Amino acid sequence: MGKYLFLLLTIMLLLSSCSSTKVAKQKETVEQKLTKQYNQYKGTKYKYGGTDKKGFDCSGFTQKVYENAFQIELPRTTEEIGKVGNKVSKNKLKPGDLVFFRPSRKYKHVGIYMGDDMFMHSSTSKGVIKSDINNVYWNKKYKYAKRILKTK
Repeated sequence: MGKYLFLLLTIMLLLSSCSSTKVAKQKETVEQKLTKQYNQYKGTKYKYGGTDKKGFDCSGFTQKVYENAFQIELPRTTEEIGKVGNKVSKNKLKPGDLVFFRPSRKYKHVGIYMGDDMFMHSSTSKGVIKSDINNVYWNKKYKYAKRILKTK
């Protein structure tokens, strides 16, 4: 009986040590997913109505990033995107939050907050870029932010 108990305990010990040596695959963070998307599309030219690598407008870019990074479908226009999610104050922004601006009476603009006061967007003059949300221009044009992603 003692020999079997010793054998059983030895097997259990070996099995438990084997399982502890397995390295769990770490999930990509929101920041990593956003950076990956930014690197993929950085410099892609602006194109009104554009939704792909040939050219993006701001809502087309936002829609594509959300689809690729988070498997979330957003509406097509900035106006419609602004109707989804929950409002969040500027001082509580988290990576992945959508930031909305009003560059002129006629136009609205949307980008994706990346953290550290930076957001990515498709600029009419420079295409897909990162900008500082607090620079003089964007700070003046900032209107509100929405949170789509469920965060802990």
